[in-house]
Amino acid sequence: MKGVLSERKTLHPHSIERRELPAAAGRAVRELASEIATTLDATLDDPAAAARTLTHPVLIEQIDARVGELPAEVRHAMRPPATAAGATIVGCLPLTDKEFGPTPPNWRDAARWSGVPAFRAHSFQFDLVMLLLARSAGEPFGWYGQQDGRLVNNIVPAAGHEHEQSGASSKTLLAPHTEDAFHPERAHLLMLGCLRNPELVGTTVASVRRVELSAAQRELLSTPTLPILPDVSYGGGHERLSTAPIPTLWSPAGPDEQTLRYDPAYTPLDDADPEFRTAYTQLTAELERVCVTAALAPGEVLLVDNDVAVHGRVPFTARYDGADRWLKRVNIRLPERPRRAGEADENGYGQRIVAPFRAAGALPVERGTQKWDVPNDRGTLEHS
Repeated sequence: MKGVLSERKTLHPHSIERRELPAAAGRAVRELASEIATTLDATLDDPAAAARTLTHPVLIEQIDARVGELPAEVRHAMRPPATAAGATIVGCLPLTDKEFGPTPPNWRDAARWSGVPAFRAHSFQFDLVMLLLARSAGEPFGWYGQQDGRLVNNIVPAAGHEHEQSGASSKTLLAPHTEDAFHPERAHLLMLGCLRNPELVGTTVASVRRVELSAAQRELLSTPTLPILPDVSYGGGHERLSTAPIPTLWSPAGPDEQTLRYDPAYTPLDDADPEFRTAYTQLTAELERVCVTAALAPGEVLLVDNDVAVHGRVPFTARYDGADRWLKRVNIRLPERPRRAGEADENGYGQRIVAPFRAAGALPVERGTQKWDVPNDRGTLEHS
């Protein structure tokens, strides 16, 4: 079964919570990022390498040490979404279209260009902006197999990938999904920052706290029934690991606190009984009914509560002329937010996270990686 939201979606900007950074606060974020970039240039033997990976210890130390210098309005704006929509648009960081150079043809070139002097001054600085904002919200992290472990991912259309279920696609509807739904260490918050979006391509968001389901349907969907498999961007190898069933819905304190793990494209629904499939189909229909679309403008940031809302993207036609849509993405962990206790036993299909902001030795890098010996053969695509 293919569960995807309709491509025909009306823009409902007022259905998503909106917060505005005061102009002075927006300038402060950009100025601090510029100061950190200058410090790194003066400190590191190879600052270009740090720009490509964003994991150098000196860079991490600078972000941690100086994020507290930002105005209190920044941390307030970057708190988790506060409404049932499960998403918030934060505006607006000062930037101009010309300062970043052309939209890169793929994420690899985007990372490489961050170290090129002609583009580095601003593209790299905006990576630092994203890390400062993410650190104001929680703990930024990455994936060893995703964009070479970079903490700030670049989301751009790539030629030859137009019809894939990945962030590199364009002509196809990117199906709604929980980011990295298969994994117990998935983000609590997903942050998307817009550098360029000339055609106002929409990001779709649908909250489980706005859906209407019967008590029987909620009970069925709360019962661990099917696994969620790693998406196409993770390559192969996960077939060698066990696939434990997980609940689609989980509610620690009633419907108003409903959470979900949802990725129908990677859920083997044919293995479930008819009653479960009917409930899942109704959930899909309800997510479509409550779906809203956020067309980000340059300088705006979308925060998605990854436990509450699924997200996707409407189709568009990429031109590959250096002026296409360009977003930056950061995964954020909220240490104070617990998840279902049963997730502690999941193996995560051997996928490992890059978590330089965690205290050394405080937490395991990844649940299950000692038990399972799986080579990291994740593919080159993005599913976001």
